Amino acid sequence: MSILVDLQRVTLRGTERPILDSLSLAVATGDRVGVVGINGAGKTALLSIIAGSLRPHEGDVRRGRDVRVAALVQDPTLPAGSVRQALGASWEGDAVLDRLAMTPLADQDTATLSGGQRKRVALARVLTQPCDLLVLDEPTNHLDLDAISWLEEQILAFRGGVVLVSHDRALLDRVTTRMVEIDRGATYLHAGGYQNLLDAQAQREALEASTEQVRRNLARTELAWLRRGARARSTKPRARVDAAQRLLATSAPVAAREGAADFTVATPRLGTSVIRAHHVHVAYSDRTLLRDVTVELGPGERLGVVGPNGAGKTTVLNLLAGHLAPTSGTVKHGPTVVAATLAQRGGGLDERATVQELVAGPLGSPGSPDDVALMRRFWFTGALPLTRVGDLSGGERRRLDLLITLARRPNVLFLDEPTNDLDLETIRLIEDFLGRWPGTLVVASHDRTFLRRTVDRLIEVRDGLVADVPGGVDGWITRSSSAPRRDEQRDEESPVPRGRALRDAEKAMTSLERRRRTLNERVLGATDHVEQTRLGRELDDVTRQLRDAEEIWLSLLE
Repeated sequence: MSILVDLQRVTLRGTERPILDSLSLAVATGDRVGVVGINGAGKTALLSIIAGSLRPHEGDVRRGRDVRVAALVQDPTLPAGSVRQALGASWEGDAVLDRLAMTPLADQDTATLSGGQRKRVALARVLTQPCDLLVLDEPTNHLDLDAISWLEEQILAFRGGVVLVSHDRALLDRVTTRMVEIDRGATYLHAGGYQNLLDAQAQREALEASTEQVRRNLARTELAWLRRGARARSTKPRARVDAAQRLLATSAPVAAREGAADFTVATPRLGTSVIRAHHVHVAYSDRTLLRDVTVELGPGERLGVVGPNGAGKTTVLNLLAGHLAPTSGTVKHGPTVVAATLAQRGGGLDERATVQELVAGPLGSPGSPDDVALMRRFWFTGALPLTRVGDLSGGERRRLDLLITLARRPNVLFLDEPTNDLDLETIRLIEDFLGRWPGTLVVASHDRTFLRRTVDRLIEVRDGLVADVPGGVDGWITRSSSAPRRDEQRDEESPVPRGRALRDAEKAMTSLERRRRTLNERVLGATDHVEQTRLGRELDDVTRQLRDAEEIWLSLLE
């Protein structure tokens, strides 16, 4: 094992506080280091220092002799010419393009590519050049499940070192050997993957809370003593007086973000009829995008939409949301439906407008008390309300999109790749919000963990067809990553009622599991004995229902 890059007491200063403060980190061959932190914490800056494109203000960065580095940045620039020319003529390049679903665009000019297509070509360039150290910034953005699974195998098989930033928790937990957490300039190193990091975070936060409580108790004691007057103070050592004054002058560490995000909004009541698409066809010119699609959504239903890149997931969302008229067939919304969409590429926000101007809207007054309270709930505090959209980071822009979407008070929500550009803390908060939100949800995503935690039912878009996915998210992963098994082939030949019963059983299990998890958290947090007993009985009942639902599901598979 040889050291590829060695950071010794590296410091990078920001305008208000250090971005990185005295960080020491060595990356050797065989290391796979994941980097996490909230948006703006310094993840991309750390990757730039490791890659050699950014110099720290203090500290040393030492590299092994002749170490070759290949880096994937968030917004890559490609050379002029075709996609194939950008990679160079080789079978390796063609193979990687195929795995990243870019073969149909191999002869297209790089200047005409979308942002997601540019990112995939840049990833292909990085993976096909000889190197000793891979530095990857959000490599799974714009990749479908097949490509993500393939990328995981590439990272695991790579013999050099890997440093990556990602919001894909499943990827982090599978491939990383160490995790670096950046929090208010401080860095914490953890052995293992994402689950180990969560355990370490919980322990650290508990210790910090305990330490702060001790500090507050000491401060109260010393303050009471000091207030007893000069006579009492004269009988005490002067050193203790000085220590008490220093203690009272200190405060707890400033939070990385002001307050806790609260995405809760008032939601109009939904009736029994929500959305029904019946035998829908969508065609463009001579190309059929979707054919004979029938989807029905009821109140409170949670639908996930998956499929390869370019299969038509966004088309399905736009169709169900009413943004796209079908070529034939019907799409009907219930009379109480108030729909809102979080688009994959943002809502076309005015780059010159400030955050508070967009939140106020054309008829509002920017900076009103209600708007200030709303922005604070979405972590738009300090100078951010007066910041122009063009100056926001990718994560801040995505959070603004979400704010504007939820400010419409929808009871039906369409989310297209909602986790792109968001940090893990924000993603977890959105998952918690959606778990409590009473409306109907339709989400297109390749984030396996996000789908597991937010949807009850899964449909797959492939070759113009839309079909329910037996087994939910795990069934989809299994089917996508391996050849069809005999039991899957048998299921395809099964009558429609059995498939519907499987789907209903899966929805019931997912809903009960979410309810069980919520009740378990409430039992642990309850302080009243009577309330804890009541919640415990309810938890036992839900656990029994979940066990019965699992038995039904297993019997349907036999």
